[in-house]
Amino acid sequence: MMKRTRHQTLPSTGPEREALRRKGQFWTPDWVAEAMVSYVVEGGSNHVFDPAVGAGAFFRAAKSLAAESGRHFSLLGMEIDGDALREALRNGLYADDLSRVRMSDFVLRPPQEKFDAIVANPPYIRHHRLPAHVKTELKRLGARLIGTPLDGRAGLHVYFLLRALQLLREGGRLAFIVPADTCEGIFSAMLWNWVTRNFRLEAVVTFAPEASPFPRVDTNPIILLISNTRPADEFWWAKCLIRETGHLKTWIASGFKETGRALEVFRRCLSEGLATGLSRPPGEVKTAASVLGDYARVMRGIATGANDFFFLTTRQAAELKLPSEFLLPAIGRTRDVPDDEINLLTVKEIESKGKPTLLFSPDGRPLDLFPASVRKYLELGEAAGIHLKTLIATRRPWYKMETRPAPPFLFAYLGRRNARFIRNLASVRPLTGFLCVYPYSDDTLLIEKFWNVLRHPETVANLALVGKSYGSGAIKVEPRALERLPLPHAALIESGLDSVQTRTQKVKQVGQPFLPLF
Repeated sequence: MMKRTRHQTLPSTGPEREALRRKGQFWTPDWVAEAMVSYVVEGGSNHVFDPAVGAGAFFRAAKSLAAESGRHFSLLGMEIDGDALREALRNGLYADDLSRVRMSDFVLRPPQEKFDAIVANPPYIRHHRLPAHVKTELKRLGARLIGTPLDGRAGLHVYFLLRALQLLREGGRLAFIVPADTCEGIFSAMLWNWVTRNFRLEAVVTFAPEASPFPRVDTNPIILLISNTRPADEFWWAKCLIRETGHLKTWIASGFKETGRALEVFRRCLSEGLATGLSRPPGEVKTAASVLGDYARVMRGIATGANDFFFLTTRQAAELKLPSEFLLPAIGRTRDVPDDEINLLTVKEIESKGKPTLLFSPDGRPLDLFPASVRKYLELGEAAGIHLKTLIATRRPWYKMETRPAPPFLFAYLGRRNARFIRNLASVRPLTGFLCVYPYSDDTLLIEKFWNVLRHPETVANLALVGKSYGSGAIKVEPRALERLPLPHAALIESGLDSVQTRTQKVKQVGQPFLPLF
């Protein structure tokens, strides 16, 4: 993430926005930058080091604080994008301010010295946008620093944090603004156990959706304030409720004493925070009596590798004369299911809008054993290079489609609308916009009882405990995380499922390994 001045706006669409995404550049407003710098210089440092200087928000903040306090701070930093530094000059910095900025890769080619005050908004480049050789180097770095490699889904910003902590001098302070997935990803438990064993987590600042420093950006930012001092058992946790507020800077600069109406502040136990999630509000840590995985298995939806080729409208299928045996009713986008149920009428309505509802699902037979119309379509796909696409190229043969039984329940795990469970009464196969939820029992009555539990308000509220949060309140829940979703005891009792012996209980009784039903 890069930095912006208070009056700049972020492009919402088009090539300029995509260029920012590739670089991981999103501007930090002044009111956040000044609050973060106020923390790192409070330890008495005479310098400020920014490992991703960008357009210079933290340098400007340091100059502003210097003018307020009468102190002087040397401005040190690193950057790899010359265009970003030219933006810094246009934003009010001078050439002298940037004279000690080194053009180099902070993570993979770090400086040799250590620093007392490190502040950053590191590039938000997610793992799938990183070249393979870079991901390999990053995993080696993680293994060297914390003793074991992090999961491959850790983004570049995570390694910026690790490298910065390595270069934080004893007694020094660090302030990073990062996406919430830094504390919610599959790697987060390992990462934060290491961080809190070796450093003091002093405070975490989160933002209400309406107060986000990055409006219209699909990320949920948090500020981490960490010192290289003896670890503590408690930390401050705050939620900022109002954008452009000076209360955030006042609270941090006062040593977390003066709050103001723009903040909700809690003193939290570290063990509770790690168990609940540092990006999540305080919660009572308790082991749920039952989780979704006791009653059902979760799988991702079908990945076609080329929706334009395999996901068809009824008109396309008719024009191609594809036999029905190779076509399955399917759903691709969460926005096409506005309610918590999909039935035949829903599918018909989607069809009437000219949207695809059929999955072209050829099996693995040799090409010459398909009906002529199927063979012709597959040959057209091969001529267009469909077989060379990344995912499809791994299949043998390339056209063999993934298979899934039609799940009784879908889970819309990421979208503008709140994540939710959907009853699948149309027997559609979901694509990757959904997760498939397969109860271990196919008893009709038990499935209906389970549905009552899934749509219970407390069950839906618990999604925040297992999901990764994004902008505008959206969350994403991966299959294994959804299986850990706590099911409220009251909902189980109301539905009559509390007396049903779960699959896990049966496994424990007979001493058998856990075997999925499908």
